[in-house]
Amino acid sequence: MLHTFHLPVMGLAFSIDSPLKVAQYGISSVLSLSDDTLLEQMREYYSGIYQKAFVPISSKEEDYRARRITAYLDLVDELVNLQIARMKQDQFEPGTKLTRYFTLLPDRSSLRVRYLQMLEEAAPAKKQQLQQELREAIEPGRIDVNIMTKLDRTNYSKEGEPLPQEFSDALSAFRGFARSTVQSAVVFSAGMNMRLFSYIEQFPEFIPDNEGNLRKQIIIKVSDYRSALVQGKIMAKKGLWVSEFRIESGLNCGGHAFATDGYLLGPILEEFKQHRGALQVELYSLFCAALASKGIHVPRTVPDIRVTVQGGIGTAEEQEFLMKHYEVNATGWGTPFLLVPEATTVDAETLQLLSKAKAEDLYLSPISPLGVPFNSLRGTSSEALKNYRVEKGKPGSPCVKKHLVSNSDFTKDPVCTASRQYQRRKLEELAAQGLPQEEYKAEEAKVLVKECLCEGLANTALLIAGMSKRASEKAVAVCPGPNLAFFSGVFRLQEMVDHIYGRFNALNQTYRPHMFINELRMYIDYWKNKKAEQMDTLTVKQQKYLQGFWQELLKGTAYYKQQASEVYAGNLEKQVLFIDELLEAEDQLLRSRLGATATA
Repeated sequence: MLHTFHLPVMGLAFSIDSPLKVAQYGISSVLSLSDDTLLEQMREYYSGIYQKAFVPISSKEEDYRARRITAYLDLVDELVNLQIARMKQDQFEPGTKLTRYFTLLPDRSSLRVRYLQMLEEAAPAKKQQLQQELREAIEPGRIDVNIMTKLDRTNYSKEGEPLPQEFSDALSAFRGFARSTVQSAVVFSAGMNMRLFSYIEQFPEFIPDNEGNLRKQIIIKVSDYRSALVQGKIMAKKGLWVSEFRIESGLNCGGHAFATDGYLLGPILEEFKQHRGALQVELYSLFCAALASKGIHVPRTVPDIRVTVQGGIGTAEEQEFLMKHYEVNATGWGTPFLLVPEATTVDAETLQLLSKAKAEDLYLSPISPLGVPFNSLRGTSSEALKNYRVEKGKPGSPCVKKHLVSNSDFTKDPVCTASRQYQRRKLEELAAQGLPQEEYKAEEAKVLVKECLCEGLANTALLIAGMSKRASEKAVAVCPGPNLAFFSGVFRLQEMVDHIYGRFNALNQTYRPHMFINELRMYIDYWKNKKAEQMDTLTVKQQKYLQGFWQELLKGTAYYKQQASEVYAGNLEKQVLFIDELLEAEDQLLRSRLGATATA
Protein backbone atom coordinates (compact mmCIF):
# COMPACT_ATOMS: atom_id res chain seq x y z
CA MET A 1 0.00 0.00 0.00
CA LEU A 2 1.21 3.50 -0.85
CA HIS A 3 0.29 5.21 2.41
CA THR A 4 1.29 4.16 5.92
CA PHE A 5 -2.06 5.04 7.47
CA HIS A 6 -5.74 4.29 6.90
CA LEU A 7 -9.07 5.77 7.98
CA PRO A 8 -10.86 3.33 10.34
CA VAL A 9 -14.62 2.94 10.36
CA MET A 10 -16.27 5.91 12.10
CA GLY A 11 -19.83 5.56 13.34
CA LEU A 12 -22.35 4.63 10.67
CA ALA A 13 -22.22 7.69 8.44
CA PHE A 14 -18.97 9.54 9.12
CA SER A 15 -16.94 7.24 6.87
CA ILE A 16 -19.83 5.85 4.80
CA ASP A 17 -18.56 7.57 1.65
CA SER A 18 -14.94 8.15 2.61
CA PRO A 19 -13.72 5.89 -0.23
CA LEU A 20 -15.33 8.29 -2.70
CA LYS A 21 -13.32 11.10 -1.11
CA VAL A 22 -9.90 9.56 -0.44
CA ALA A 23 -9.49 6.29 -2.40
CA GLN A 24 -8.61 8.27 -5.53
CA TYR A 25 -5.53 9.51 -3.65
CA GLY A 26 -4.38 6.02 -2.71
CA ILE A 27 -5.73 6.26 0.86
CA SER A 28 -7.64 3.26 2.25
CA SER A 29 -10.71 3.67 4.43
CA VAL A 30 -13.37 1.55 6.09
CA LEU A 31 -17.13 1.97 5.82
CA SER A 32 -19.76 0.34 8.02
CA LEU A 33 -22.19 -2.26 6.68
CA SER A 34 -24.50 -2.10 9.73
CA ASP A 35 -27.22 0.11 8.24
CA ASP A 36 -28.46 -1.11 4.85
CA THR A 37 -31.10 1.65 4.78
CA LEU A 38 -28.38 4.30 4.96
CA LEU A 39 -26.37 2.52 2.26
CA GLU A 40 -29.41 2.49 0.00
CA GLN A 41 -29.99 6.20 0.62
CA MET A 42 -26.36 6.99 -0.17
CA ARG A 43 -26.56 4.90 -3.34
CA GLU A 44 -29.53 6.97 -4.44
CA TYR A 45 -27.67 10.20 -3.59
CA TYR A 46 -24.46 9.37 -5.47
CA SER A 47 -26.34 7.84 -8.39
CA GLY A 48 -27.93 11.24 -8.83
CA ILE A 49 -24.65 13.14 -8.56
CA TYR A 50 -22.91 10.92 -11.13
CA GLN A 51 -26.04 10.53 -13.29
CA LYS A 52 -26.23 6.77 -12.86
CA ALA A 53 -29.47 4.81 -13.13
CA PHE A 54 -30.94 4.10 -9.69
CA VAL A 55 -33.35 1.20 -9.19
CA PRO A 56 -34.40 1.06 -5.54
CA ILE A 57 -34.23 -2.19 -3.59
CA SER A 58 -37.30 -2.35 -1.36
CA SER A 59 -37.17 -3.82 2.14
CA LYS A 60 -40.05 -6.03 0.98
CA GLU A 61 -37.83 -7.82 -1.54
CA GLU A 62 -36.08 -11.08 -0.77
CA ASP A 63 -32.55 -10.77 0.62
CA TYR A 64 -32.83 -6.99 0.36
CA ARG A 65 -30.15 -6.29 3.00
CA ALA A 66 -27.39 -8.19 1.18
CA ARG A 67 -28.49 -6.86 -2.21
CA ARG A 68 -28.45 -3.25 -0.99
CA ILE A 69 -24.94 -3.68 0.37
CA THR A 70 -23.70 -5.25 -2.86
CA ALA A 71 -25.33 -2.51 -4.94
CA TYR A 72 -23.75 0.30 -2.90
CA LEU A 73 -20.29 -1.25 -2.88
CA ASP A 74 -20.47 -1.91 -6.62
CA LEU A 75 -21.38 1.73 -7.21
CA VAL A 76 -18.55 3.00 -5.00
CA ASP A 77 -16.11 0.67 -6.76
CA GLU A 78 -17.29 1.89 -10.17
CA LEU A 79 -17.06 5.54 -9.18
CA VAL A 80 -13.58 5.23 -7.67
CA ASN A 81 -12.36 3.59 -10.87
CA LEU A 82 -13.96 6.44 -12.81
CA GLN A 83 -12.21 8.98 -10.58
CA ILE A 84 -8.87 7.28 -11.20
CA ALA A 85 -9.42 7.20 -14.96
CA ARG A 86 -10.25 10.90 -14.99
CA MET A 87 -7.27 11.73 -12.78
CA LYS A 88 -4.90 10.04 -15.21
CA GLN A 89 -6.08 12.52 -17.86
CA ASP A 90 -5.03 15.48 -15.69
CA GLN A 91 -1.86 17.44 -16.26
CA PHE A 92 1.02 17.65 -13.80
CA GLU A 93 0.13 21.20 -12.85
CA PRO A 94 -0.53 22.92 -9.50
CA GLY A 95 -4.07 22.35 -8.25
CA THR A 96 -4.91 19.22 -10.25
CA LYS A 97 -5.93 15.97 -8.56
CA LEU A 98 -3.07 14.25 -10.33
CA THR A 99 -0.56 16.54 -8.63
CA ARG A 100 -2.30 16.17 -5.28
CA TYR A 101 -2.07 12.37 -5.56
CA PHE A 102 1.72 12.52 -5.52
CA THR A 103 2.14 15.40 -3.06
CA LEU A 104 0.08 13.50 -0.47
CA LEU A 105 2.44 10.50 -0.55
CA PRO A 106 4.92 9.98 2.33
CA ASP A 107 8.37 11.43 1.73
CA ARG A 108 10.04 8.01 1.65
CA SER A 109 7.61 6.63 -0.93
CA SER A 110 9.49 5.50 -4.03
CA LEU A 111 6.63 6.87 -6.12
CA ARG A 112 6.97 10.30 -4.54
CA VAL A 113 10.73 10.22 -5.18
CA ARG A 114 10.07 9.46 -8.84
CA TYR A 115 7.55 12.31 -8.94
CA LEU A 116 10.16 14.74 -7.61
CA GLN A 117 12.65 13.44 -10.16
CA MET A 118 10.09 14.14 -12.89
CA LEU A 119 9.71 17.74 -11.70
CA GLU A 120 13.48 18.24 -11.91
CA GLU A 121 13.85 16.60 -15.32
CA ALA A 122 14.76 19.14 -18.01
CA ALA A 123 14.69 16.97 -21.14
CA PRO A 124 11.11 17.09 -22.57
CA ALA A 125 11.12 13.50 -23.91
CA LYS A 126 12.42 12.05 -20.63
CA LYS A 127 10.00 14.18 -18.61
CA GLN A 128 7.07 12.92 -20.68
CA GLN A 129 8.22 9.33 -20.24
CA LEU A 130 8.42 9.77 -16.44
CA GLN A 131 4.97 11.32 -16.40
CA GLN A 132 3.52 8.34 -18.26
CA GLU A 133 5.19 5.92 -15.85
CA LEU A 134 3.76 7.85 -12.90
CA ARG A 135 0.25 7.73 -14.38
CA GLU A 136 0.52 3.98 -14.86
CA ALA A 137 1.68 3.52 -11.26
CA ILE A 138 -1.43 5.17 -9.79
CA GLU A 139 -3.62 2.85 -7.75
CA PRO A 140 -6.61 3.60 -5.55
CA GLY A 141 -6.87 3.14 -1.82
CA ARG A 142 -8.87 0.14 -0.68
CA ILE A 143 -12.61 0.18 -0.08
CA ASP A 144 -12.66 -1.88 3.11
CA VAL A 145 -15.81 -2.64 5.09
CA ASN A 146 -16.62 -3.25 8.75
CA ILE A 147 -18.97 -5.76 10.35
CA MET A 148 -19.58 -5.62 14.10
CA THR A 149 -19.85 -9.35 14.65
CA LYS A 150 -22.17 -9.14 17.67
CA LEU A 151 -24.77 -7.10 15.74
CA ASP A 152 -26.34 -10.21 14.27
CA ARG A 153 -30.07 -9.83 14.76
CA THR A 154 -32.33 -12.63 13.53
CA ASN A 155 -34.73 -11.36 10.88
CA TYR A 156 -38.31 -12.46 10.29
CA SER A 157 -40.60 -13.13 7.36
CA LYS A 158 -43.82 -11.22 6.66
CA GLU A 159 -45.64 -13.98 8.52
CA GLY A 160 -43.52 -13.42 11.62
CA GLU A 161 -41.47 -16.58 11.25
CA PRO A 162 -37.71 -16.43 11.84
CA LEU A 163 -35.78 -16.56 8.57
CA PRO A 164 -32.87 -19.01 8.08
CA GLN A 165 -29.66 -17.92 9.79
CA GLU A 166 -28.03 -16.76 6.54
CA PHE A 167 -30.51 -13.87 6.57
CA SER A 168 -29.33 -12.58 9.96
CA ASP A 169 -27.82 -9.09 9.99
CA ALA A 170 -24.13 -10.06 10.09
CA LEU A 171 -24.36 -12.93 7.61
CA SER A 172 -26.42 -10.85 5.18
CA ALA A 173 -23.88 -8.04 5.41
CA PHE A 174 -21.03 -10.43 4.76
CA ARG A 175 -22.82 -11.95 1.77
CA GLY A 176 -23.40 -8.47 0.38
CA PHE A 177 -19.67 -7.72 0.58
CA ALA A 178 -18.61 -11.11 -0.78
CA ARG A 179 -20.77 -10.69 -3.90
CA SER A 180 -19.60 -7.15 -4.61
CA THR A 181 -16.97 -6.19 -7.17
CA VAL A 182 -14.63 -4.57 -4.65
CA GLN A 183 -11.36 -6.40 -4.09
CA SER A 184 -10.59 -5.41 -0.53
CA ALA A 185 -11.01 -6.62 3.03
CA VAL A 186 -13.74 -7.10 5.58
CA VAL A 187 -12.87 -5.92 9.10
CA PHE A 188 -14.47 -8.00 11.86
CA SER A 189 -14.79 -6.09 15.14
CA ALA A 190 -16.35 -6.57 18.59
CA GLY A 191 -15.37 -10.18 19.14
CA MET A 192 -16.24 -13.61 17.77
CA ASN A 193 -19.34 -14.83 15.96
CA MET A 194 -18.92 -18.53 15.21
CA ARG A 195 -21.83 -18.86 12.80
CA LEU A 196 -20.49 -15.89 10.84
CA PHE A 197 -16.95 -17.29 10.80
CA SER A 198 -18.24 -20.66 9.58
CA TYR A 199 -20.31 -18.97 6.89
CA ILE A 200 -17.20 -17.51 5.20
CA GLU A 201 -16.13 -20.94 3.99
CA GLN A 202 -18.94 -20.92 1.44
CA PHE A 203 -17.39 -18.07 -0.55
CA PRO A 204 -14.53 -18.84 -2.95
CA GLU A 205 -13.44 -15.18 -2.91
CA PHE A 206 -11.76 -15.92 0.45
CA ILE A 207 -9.98 -19.08 -0.74
CA PRO A 208 -6.46 -18.63 -2.22
CA ASP A 209 -5.86 -19.33 -5.89
CA ASN A 210 -3.00 -21.53 -7.13
CA GLU A 211 -0.53 -18.69 -6.53
CA GLY A 212 -1.87 -18.06 -3.04
CA ASN A 213 -3.64 -14.81 -3.94
CA LEU A 214 -6.90 -13.81 -2.29
CA ARG A 215 -9.55 -11.79 -4.09
CA LYS A 216 -10.96 -10.65 -0.77
CA GLN A 217 -9.22 -10.57 2.58
CA ILE A 218 -10.06 -10.84 6.26
CA ILE A 219 -8.95 -8.30 8.86
CA ILE A 220 -9.68 -8.88 12.53
CA LYS A 221 -9.70 -6.01 14.99
CA VAL A 222 -8.18 -7.22 18.26
CA SER A 223 -7.37 -5.82 21.68
CA ASP A 224 -4.43 -8.12 22.49
CA TYR A 225 -2.21 -10.93 21.20
CA ARG A 226 -4.26 -13.74 22.75
CA SER A 227 -7.35 -12.60 20.87
CA ALA A 228 -5.38 -12.60 17.62
CA LEU A 229 -4.06 -16.10 18.25
CA VAL A 230 -7.47 -17.54 19.16
CA GLN A 231 -9.37 -15.96 16.26
CA GLY A 232 -6.55 -16.58 13.79
CA LYS A 233 -6.54 -20.29 14.66
CA ILE A 234 -10.32 -20.52 14.31
CA MET A 235 -10.06 -19.06 10.82
CA ALA A 236 -7.00 -21.11 9.81
CA LYS A 237 -8.70 -24.38 10.79
CA LYS A 238 -11.43 -23.47 8.30
CA GLY A 239 -8.91 -22.83 5.53
CA LEU A 240 -9.25 -19.06 5.93
CA TRP A 241 -6.30 -16.69 6.20
CA VAL A 242 -6.33 -13.56 8.36
CA SER A 243 -4.40 -11.04 6.30
CA GLU A 244 -4.21 -8.41 9.03
CA PHE A 245 -4.62 -8.03 12.76
CA ARG A 246 -5.74 -4.50 13.54
CA ILE A 247 -4.82 -3.64 17.14
CA GLU A 248 -6.91 -0.93 18.76
CA SER A 249 -6.52 0.76 22.13
CA GLY A 250 -9.29 -0.39 24.42
CA LEU A 251 -10.11 3.10 25.72
CA ASN A 252 -8.19 5.68 23.69
CA CYS A 253 -10.40 5.27 20.64
CA GLY A 254 -13.66 6.50 19.15
CA GLY A 255 -17.02 4.77 19.34
CA HIS A 256 -17.57 1.80 21.66
CA ALA A 257 -14.73 1.29 24.13
CA PHE A 258 -13.91 -2.35 24.81
CA ALA A 259 -11.50 -2.01 27.71
CA THR A 260 -8.88 -4.71 28.24
CA ASP A 261 -8.24 -6.14 31.70
CA GLY A 262 -5.55 -3.55 32.28
CA TYR A 263 -3.35 -4.47 29.32
CA LEU A 264 -1.81 -1.33 27.85
CA LEU A 265 -1.07 -0.70 24.19
CA GLY A 266 2.73 -0.69 24.46
CA PRO A 267 3.06 -4.13 26.12
CA ILE A 268 0.45 -5.50 23.69
CA LEU A 269 2.49 -4.26 20.72
CA GLU A 270 5.65 -5.69 22.27
CA GLU A 271 4.03 -9.13 22.51
CA PHE A 272 3.00 -8.96 18.86
CA LYS A 273 6.52 -7.95 17.89
CA GLN A 274 8.08 -10.84 19.82
CA HIS A 275 5.67 -13.54 18.63
CA ARG A 276 4.60 -12.38 15.19
CA GLY A 277 6.79 -14.87 13.33
CA ALA A 278 5.66 -17.78 15.48
CA LEU A 279 2.03 -16.72 15.01
CA GLN A 280 2.44 -16.72 11.24
CA VAL A 281 4.06 -20.18 11.20
CA GLU A 282 1.43 -21.72 13.49
CA LEU A 283 -1.48 -20.29 11.50
CA TYR A 284 0.13 -21.37 8.21
CA SER A 285 0.39 -24.97 9.44
CA LEU A 286 -3.30 -25.09 10.38
CA PHE A 287 -4.25 -23.24 7.20
CA CYS A 288 -2.42 -25.70 4.95
CA ALA A 289 -3.89 -28.73 6.72
CA ALA A 290 -7.41 -27.34 6.33
CA LEU A 291 -6.93 -26.57 2.63
CA ALA A 292 -5.41 -30.00 1.95
CA SER A 293 -8.34 -31.73 3.67
CA LYS A 294 -10.67 -29.89 1.28
CA GLY A 295 -8.62 -30.76 -1.78
CA ILE A 296 -7.60 -27.13 -2.32
CA HIS A 297 -4.16 -26.17 -3.61
CA VAL A 298 -1.85 -25.22 -0.73
CA PRO A 299 0.20 -22.02 -1.22
CA ARG A 300 3.92 -22.77 -1.33
CA THR A 301 4.89 -19.65 0.58
CA VAL A 302 3.53 -18.35 3.85
CA PRO A 303 1.02 -15.57 3.16
CA ASP A 304 1.77 -12.21 4.73
CA ILE A 305 0.19 -11.07 7.98
CA ARG A 306 0.00 -7.31 8.38
CA VAL A 307 -0.12 -5.81 11.86
CA THR A 308 -1.55 -2.32 12.22
CA VAL A 309 -2.41 -0.19 15.24
CA GLN A 310 -4.93 2.57 15.93
CA GLY A 311 -6.32 4.56 18.82
CA GLY A 312 -5.09 7.92 20.07
CA ILE A 313 -2.14 8.43 17.71
CA GLY A 314 -1.61 12.17 17.34
CA THR A 315 1.82 13.08 16.02
CA ALA A 316 4.21 12.11 13.24
CA GLU A 317 6.71 11.26 15.98
CA GLU A 318 4.31 8.67 17.45
CA GLN A 319 3.50 7.32 14.00
CA GLU A 320 7.19 6.88 13.23
CA PHE A 321 7.94 5.26 16.60
CA LEU A 322 5.13 2.72 16.25
CA MET A 323 6.27 1.70 12.80
CA LYS A 324 9.99 1.50 13.59
CA HIS A 325 10.03 0.17 17.14
CA TYR A 326 7.09 -2.24 16.96
CA GLU A 327 7.44 -2.94 13.24
CA VAL A 328 3.75 -2.37 12.50
CA ASN A 329 2.85 -2.05 8.84
CA ALA A 330 0.60 0.97 9.18
CA THR A 331 -1.48 3.01 11.59
CA GLY A 332 -5.13 4.05 11.80
CA TRP A 333 -6.14 7.70 12.23
CA GLY A 334 -9.83 8.19 12.89
CA THR A 335 -10.88 11.03 15.19
CA PRO A 336 -8.66 13.78 13.67
CA PHE A 337 -10.24 13.11 10.27
CA LEU A 338 -13.66 14.07 11.64
CA LEU A 339 -12.31 17.60 11.21
CA VAL A 340 -11.52 17.02 7.52
CA PRO A 341 -14.63 17.43 5.31
CA GLU A 342 -12.61 16.25 2.30
CA ALA A 343 -12.28 12.84 4.00
CA THR A 344 -15.35 12.29 6.18
CA THR A 345 -19.02 13.22 6.26
CA VAL A 346 -19.99 15.53 9.13
CA ASP A 347 -22.84 18.06 9.06
CA ALA A 348 -22.05 21.73 9.71
CA GLU A 349 -23.49 21.93 13.25
CA THR A 350 -21.66 18.80 14.44
CA LEU A 351 -18.44 19.86 12.71
CA GLN A 352 -18.58 23.14 14.61
CA LEU A 353 -18.99 21.26 17.91
CA LEU A 354 -16.09 18.96 17.10
CA SER A 355 -13.79 21.76 16.00
CA LYS A 356 -14.21 23.56 19.33
CA ALA A 357 -14.28 20.52 21.62
CA LYS A 358 -12.08 20.53 24.73
CA ALA A 359 -11.16 17.66 27.01
CA GLU A 360 -14.13 18.30 29.32
CA ASP A 361 -16.52 18.01 26.36
CA LEU A 362 -15.38 14.46 25.61
CA TYR A 363 -16.38 11.64 27.90
CA LEU A 364 -16.85 7.87 28.17
CA SER A 365 -20.63 7.66 28.34
CA PRO A 366 -23.25 5.03 29.19
CA ILE A 367 -25.53 6.08 26.30
CA SER A 368 -25.11 2.98 24.12
CA PRO A 369 -28.03 0.52 24.19
CA LEU A 370 -25.45 -2.28 23.98
CA GLY A 371 -24.35 -1.56 27.55
CA VAL A 372 -20.76 -0.92 26.41
CA PRO A 373 -19.02 2.37 27.33
CA PHE A 374 -19.26 4.77 24.40
CA ASN A 375 -17.00 7.72 23.60
CA SER A 376 -19.23 10.76 23.25
CA LEU A 377 -19.29 14.52 22.77
CA ARG A 378 -21.44 16.75 24.97
CA GLY A 379 -24.04 19.05 23.44
CA THR A 380 -24.98 17.08 20.33
CA SER A 381 -28.38 17.48 18.68
CA SER A 382 -29.08 13.81 19.45
CA GLU A 383 -28.56 14.45 23.16
CA ALA A 384 -30.87 17.49 22.91
CA LEU A 385 -33.63 15.43 21.26
CA LYS A 386 -33.33 12.74 23.92
CA ASN A 387 -33.65 15.31 26.72
CA TYR A 388 -36.57 17.03 24.96
CA ARG A 389 -38.50 13.75 24.85
CA VAL A 390 -37.85 13.20 28.56
CA GLU A 391 -39.07 16.71 29.42
CA LYS A 392 -42.24 16.14 27.40
CA GLY A 393 -42.94 12.93 29.30
CA LYS A 394 -42.29 10.74 26.26
CA PRO A 395 -38.83 9.28 26.86
CA GLY A 396 -37.22 6.91 24.42
CA SER A 397 -37.02 6.66 20.65
CA PRO A 398 -39.50 5.15 18.18
CA CYS A 399 -36.88 2.50 17.21
CA VAL A 400 -37.37 2.15 13.49
CA LYS A 401 -34.17 0.38 12.41
CA LYS A 402 -33.82 -2.03 15.36
CA HIS A 403 -30.12 -2.81 14.79
CA LEU A 404 -29.29 -2.69 18.52
CA VAL A 405 -32.18 -4.75 19.92
CA SER A 406 -30.91 -6.86 22.82
CA ASN A 407 -33.35 -6.82 25.77
CA SER A 408 -36.20 -9.30 26.35
CA ASP A 409 -37.22 -8.35 29.90
CA PHE A 410 -40.72 -7.28 28.87
CA THR A 411 -41.17 -8.69 25.39
CA LYS A 412 -40.92 -11.98 23.54
CA ASP A 413 -38.68 -10.50 20.85
CA PRO A 414 -35.66 -8.39 21.86
CA VAL A 415 -36.08 -4.61 21.90
CA CYS A 416 -33.63 -1.73 22.22
CA THR A 417 -33.08 -0.20 25.66
CA ALA A 418 -33.18 3.27 24.05
CA SER A 419 -36.65 2.57 22.64
CA ARG A 420 -39.84 4.17 23.87
CA GLN A 421 -41.35 0.70 24.28
CA TYR A 422 -38.64 -0.51 26.65
CA GLN A 423 -38.22 2.70 28.66
CA ARG A 424 -41.93 3.04 29.34
CA ARG A 425 -42.14 -0.51 30.69
CA LYS A 426 -38.90 -0.20 32.68
CA LEU A 427 -39.99 3.07 34.32
CA GLU A 428 -43.35 1.51 35.24
CA GLU A 429 -41.50 -1.38 36.86
CA LEU A 430 -39.29 1.00 38.84
CA ALA A 431 -42.28 3.05 39.99
CA ALA A 432 -43.99 -0.10 41.30
CA GLN A 433 -40.99 -1.04 43.46
CA GLY A 434 -41.52 1.78 45.96
CA LEU A 435 -37.84 2.71 46.04
CA PRO A 436 -36.54 5.61 48.16
CA GLN A 437 -36.53 8.81 46.10
CA GLU A 438 -32.74 9.00 45.79
CA GLU A 439 -32.42 5.38 44.70
CA TYR A 440 -35.33 5.72 42.27
CA LYS A 441 -33.76 8.78 40.64
CA ALA A 442 -30.47 6.95 40.23
CA GLU A 443 -32.17 3.97 38.58
CA GLU A 444 -34.35 6.23 36.43
CA ALA A 445 -31.25 8.04 35.17
CA LYS A 446 -29.72 4.73 34.04
CA VAL A 447 -32.80 4.12 31.88
CA LEU A 448 -33.17 7.60 30.43
CA VAL A 449 -29.49 8.04 29.51
CA LYS A 450 -29.71 5.57 26.63
CA GLU A 451 -29.65 7.16 23.20
CA CYS A 452 -30.78 6.03 19.74
CA LEU A 453 -27.50 5.38 17.93
CA CYS A 454 -29.05 3.76 14.86
CA GLU A 455 -30.50 7.13 13.88
CA GLY A 456 -27.98 9.42 15.57
CA LEU A 457 -24.87 7.92 13.97
CA ALA A 458 -26.47 7.82 10.51
CA ASN A 459 -28.18 11.20 10.27
CA THR A 460 -25.18 13.38 9.46
CA ALA A 461 -25.03 11.92 5.94
CA LEU A 462 -28.75 12.48 5.40
CA LEU A 463 -28.41 16.12 6.44
CA ILE A 464 -25.58 16.75 4.00
CA ALA A 465 -27.39 14.90 1.23
CA GLY A 466 -30.58 16.85 1.92
CA MET A 467 -32.51 13.65 2.56
CA SER A 468 -33.65 14.21 6.17
CA LYS A 469 -37.42 14.56 6.46
CA ARG A 470 -38.37 13.88 10.07
CA ALA A 471 -37.13 15.67 13.20
CA SER A 472 -35.43 12.46 14.35
CA GLU A 473 -33.41 12.46 11.11
CA LYS A 474 -31.89 15.81 12.04
CA ALA A 475 -30.51 14.65 15.41
CA VAL A 476 -26.85 13.67 15.16
CA ALA A 477 -24.79 11.63 17.60
CA VAL A 478 -21.02 11.56 17.19
CA CYS A 479 -18.37 9.34 18.75
CA PRO A 480 -14.89 10.95 18.70
CA GLY A 481 -12.04 9.61 20.78
CA PRO A 482 -10.43 11.67 23.57
CA ASN A 483 -7.62 12.55 21.14
CA LEU A 484 -9.92 15.19 19.61
CA ALA A 485 -9.10 17.53 22.51
CA PHE A 486 -5.70 18.21 20.94
CA PHE A 487 -7.05 19.21 17.51
CA SER A 488 -9.11 22.36 16.90
CA GLY A 489 -10.52 23.83 13.73
CA VAL A 490 -11.31 22.41 10.31
CA PHE A 491 -8.53 21.07 8.11
CA ARG A 492 -7.89 20.32 4.46
CA LEU A 493 -6.96 16.77 3.49
CA GLN A 494 -3.48 17.90 2.51
CA GLU A 495 -2.94 19.45 5.96
CA MET A 496 -4.00 16.37 7.93
CA VAL A 497 -1.98 13.99 5.76
CA ASP A 498 1.02 16.32 6.04
CA HIS A 499 0.52 16.31 9.83
CA ILE A 500 0.72 12.51 9.87
CA TYR A 501 3.93 12.61 7.85
CA GLY A 502 5.52 15.46 9.81
CA ARG A 503 5.15 18.17 7.17
CA PHE A 504 2.49 20.24 9.00
CA ASN A 505 1.35 20.75 12.60
CA ALA A 506 -2.40 20.37 13.17
CA LEU A 507 -2.24 20.27 16.99
CA ASN A 508 -3.70 23.09 19.05
CA GLN A 509 -1.93 24.75 21.97
CA THR A 510 -3.23 22.26 24.57
CA TYR A 511 -0.38 20.33 26.20
CA ARG A 512 -0.48 16.81 24.81
CA PRO A 513 1.26 13.96 26.65
CA HIS A 514 2.45 10.94 24.68
CA MET A 515 -0.34 8.61 23.50
CA PHE A 516 0.91 5.94 25.94
CA ILE A 517 0.51 8.35 28.87
CA ASN A 518 -2.95 9.41 27.73
CA GLU A 519 -4.11 5.80 27.53
CA LEU A 520 -2.54 4.91 30.89
CA ARG A 521 -4.41 7.75 32.59
CA MET A 522 -7.67 6.63 31.01
CA TYR A 523 -7.14 3.11 32.31
CA ILE A 524 -6.34 4.36 35.81
CA ASP A 525 -9.56 6.40 35.83
CA TYR A 526 -11.47 3.39 34.48
CA TRP A 527 -10.04 1.16 37.22
CA LYS A 528 -10.88 3.69 39.93
CA ASN A 529 -14.47 3.94 38.70
CA LYS A 530 -14.83 0.15 38.60
CA LYS A 531 -13.44 -0.06 42.11
CA ALA A 532 -15.85 2.61 43.39
CA GLU A 533 -18.82 0.85 41.78
CA GLN A 534 -18.03 -2.51 43.34
CA MET A 535 -16.51 -1.76 46.75
CA ASP A 536 -19.76 -1.84 48.72
CA THR A 537 -20.64 -5.32 47.48
CA LEU A 538 -17.20 -6.63 46.56
CA THR A 539 -17.19 -10.37 45.82
CA VAL A 540 -14.15 -12.64 45.62
CA LYS A 541 -14.49 -12.72 41.83
CA GLN A 542 -14.66 -8.94 41.60
CA GLN A 543 -11.71 -8.55 43.93
CA LYS A 544 -9.66 -10.92 41.78
CA TYR A 545 -10.59 -8.96 38.64
CA LEU A 546 -9.73 -5.59 40.18
CA GLN A 547 -6.48 -6.86 41.61
CA GLY A 548 -5.43 -8.40 38.30
CA PHE A 549 -6.34 -5.19 36.46
CA TRP A 550 -4.27 -3.13 38.92
CA GLN A 551 -1.26 -5.40 38.60
CA GLU A 552 -1.34 -5.21 34.79
CA LEU A 553 -1.37 -1.41 34.98
CA LEU A 554 1.68 -1.49 37.23
CA LYS A 555 3.45 -3.88 34.83
CA GLY A 556 2.60 -1.61 31.94
CA THR A 557 3.96 1.42 33.77
CA ALA A 558 7.21 -0.40 34.52
CA TYR A 559 7.49 -1.42 30.85
CA TYR A 560 7.09 2.18 29.69
CA LYS A 561 9.83 3.35 32.05
CA GLN A 562 12.18 0.86 30.39
CA GLN A 563 11.17 2.14 26.96
CA ALA A 564 11.49 5.87 27.67
CA SER A 565 14.79 6.23 25.82
CA GLU A 566 13.23 4.56 22.76
CA VAL A 567 9.96 6.47 22.87
CA TYR A 568 11.81 9.77 22.74
CA ALA A 569 15.14 8.76 21.23
CA GLY A 570 17.58 11.65 21.20
CA ASN A 571 15.34 14.00 23.20
CA LEU A 572 16.42 13.93 26.83
CA GLU A 573 13.98 16.66 27.90
CA LYS A 574 10.97 14.70 26.63
CA GLN A 575 12.33 11.48 28.11
CA VAL A 576 12.51 13.08 31.57
CA LEU A 577 8.98 14.46 31.26
CA PHE A 578 7.70 11.08 30.06
CA ILE A 579 9.24 9.33 33.08
CA ASP A 580 7.89 12.00 35.46
CA GLU A 581 4.38 11.39 34.12
CA LEU A 582 4.84 7.64 34.52
CA LEU A 583 5.99 8.07 38.12
CA GLU A 584 2.95 10.23 38.83
CA ALA A 585 0.68 7.54 37.36
CA GLU A 586 2.48 4.84 39.33
CA ASP A 587 2.01 6.84 42.52
CA GLN A 588 -1.73 7.12 41.83
CA LEU A 589 -1.95 3.36 41.41
CA LEU A 590 -0.03 2.61 44.59
CA ARG A 591 -2.17 5.03 46.62
CA SER A 592 -5.41 3.58 45.28
CA ARG A 593 -4.65 -0.11 45.70
CA LEU A 594 -7.37 -2.41 46.98
CA GLY A 595 -7.70 -2.42 50.74
CA ALA A 596 -11.08 -4.01 51.34
CA THR A 597 -11.92 -7.63 51.96
CA ALA A 598 -14.28 -9.31 49.55
CA THR A 599 -17.46 -11.06 50.61
CA ALA A 600 -18.02 -14.68 49.75
